[in-house]
Amino acid sequence: MGILSRASYVVRSKINSLLNRAEDPTETLDYSYEKMRDELQQVKQGIADLTTQKKRLEIQKRRLEENVEKHNEQARQAVRQDRDDLAKRALEKKQAKMNQIEDLESQIANLQETQDNLVDKKNELQNRIEEFRTKKETMKARYEAAEASSRVSEAVSGVGDEMGDVSRALERAEDQTDEMEARSAAMDELVDTGAFDEMMSDKDAIDRELETGRANSEVDTELETLKTEMGKSTAEAESEAESENGSETASADLDEELDEVDVAEEDVEAELEELKNEDDS
Repeated sequence: MGILSRASYVVRSKINSLLNRAEDPTETLDYSYEKMRDELQQVKQGIADLTTQKKRLEIQKRRLEENVEKHNEQARQAVRQDRDDLAKRALEKKQAKMNQIEDLESQIANLQETQDNLVDKKNELQNRIEEFRTKKETMKARYEAAEASSRVSEAVSGVGDEMGDVSRALERAEDQTDEMEARSAAMDELVDTGAFDEMMSDKDAIDRELETGRANSEVDTELETLKTEMGKSTAEAESEAESENGSETASADLDEELDEVDVAEEDVEAELEELKNEDDS
C-alpha cells in the first residue's frame, strides 16, 4: 500500500470514527421517518394531481355529452324542417364529439387505473410508515434506556474513581499530618534541651562551656552566700534566746531576794512586838 493510499485510508477512518461518534441513532431514525413521510406526502400530492386531471377530463366528457345531445336535437329539428343537409352536419358533429368522448373515457380509465395503483401504493407506504414509526419509537426507547444505563454506569464508575482519589488524598493528608506532628515534637524537644538555642547562637562550644562554668560558679557563690546569711541569722537568734533566758533568771533571783527581805522584816517586827509586851508587864 502506497503512502497516498495509506493516508487516504487513515483520513477516511478518522472521518468515519468522527461520524460514528457524532451520529445520534435517534436523530437518524427521526430523519428517516420524516423522509418517509415526505415521500408519502409526495404520493398523496401525485394522487391529488391525478385526481384533478381526471376530474377535468370528466368535466370535458360531460360537456361533450351535452354537445352530443345538442347535436341530436339539431338533427331532429333539421329533419322536421326537411333540411337534410343541416341534419347531416349536426350528425357529423355528433359523431366527432362521440369520438372525443371515447378518447376521454379511455384517458379517464387510464387515469383511474393509475390513481388506484397510487392509492394502493400510498396505503402500503402509509402502513410501512406506521410500522416504522412503531419500531422507531421502540428503538428510541431502547436506545434512551441503554444510554441512561450507560450514564449511570459511567457515573458509578466515576464515583468509584473519585472515591479512590479521595482515599489516596486522605492517606497523603494523614502522612503529612504525622510528619508535621513529628516535626513539632522534635522542635519541642530541641527547645527543651536548649539545642535549638545552641543551633541559633553564633557562639562556639567553648564559649557555651565557659558560660556554663561561669553560671555554675555564680550559682555556687550565691549558694555559699545564702548559707552564710542563714548561719549568721541562726547565731543571732541563739544569742537573743540566751539573753532572754538570762534576764528571766536574774528576775527570778531578785524576786527570791525580795521575798527573803520581807520575811526578815516580819521576824524583826515580831521580836519588837515581844519586847514591847515584856516592858509593859
